[in-house]
Amino acid sequence: MKKIAIVEDNRDLREALALMIQFAENFEVCGSYENAEFALKFIPETKPDAVLMDINLPGYNGIECVSILKREHPEILFVICTSYEDDEKIFKSLEAGASGYILKTDGPTKIIDGLADLFEGGSPMSSNIARKVVASFSRFETQHAEIQSLTPRERQTLDLLAQGKLNKEVADALDISPGTVRKHIQNIYEKLHVNTRVEAVNIYLKR
Repeated sequence: MKKIAIVEDNRDLREALALMIQFAENFEVCGSYENAEFALKFIPETKPDAVLMDINLPGYNGIECVSILKREHPEILFVICTSYEDDEKIFKSLEAGASGYILKTDGPTKIIDGLADLFEGGSPMSSNIARKVVASFSRFETQHAEIQSLTPRERQTLDLLAQGKLNKEVADALDISPGTVRKHIQNIYEKLHVNTRVEAVNIYLKR
């Protein structure tokens, strides 16, 4: 039997998830917590195989909770079970150490199937979440290729811009004229398909 812990602040949903897991084959509930603070205290003691984690919790949010527990107990698997589907929360959850991301609206069957997939080495995700992840990797590959298209001098210019330097400071650092710096910046904008320094720096820092 695989031991599952639940971290969910909505009492009715928490109890429904617990009941659903108890009736599922090969799973048992070893803990059910209404906030991250209780989870941080008791999960190390109950040692679940996996945790269903909500994001919107009082106090520490679910992403912070996953990050703390995953560092201390890397053997525990975490699946985010939430209503949020914005890109920032998805990727922060995965960066924190979550192995899956399922929407509550997918229903109990998807959640149980997701847990089964988790223990078979998978990364369970709702279909639209998976599409967002794939699209993000596609954008990353495109942006990476655009960064590679920059000349060495354009990269040096962008690196200095990323350090917060002004055009004159970039010119002094590279021993070139301010006009040449402006030309490099124009080329950078064209190659990265952006219109502002902030956009260019963001792409460069995410490379």
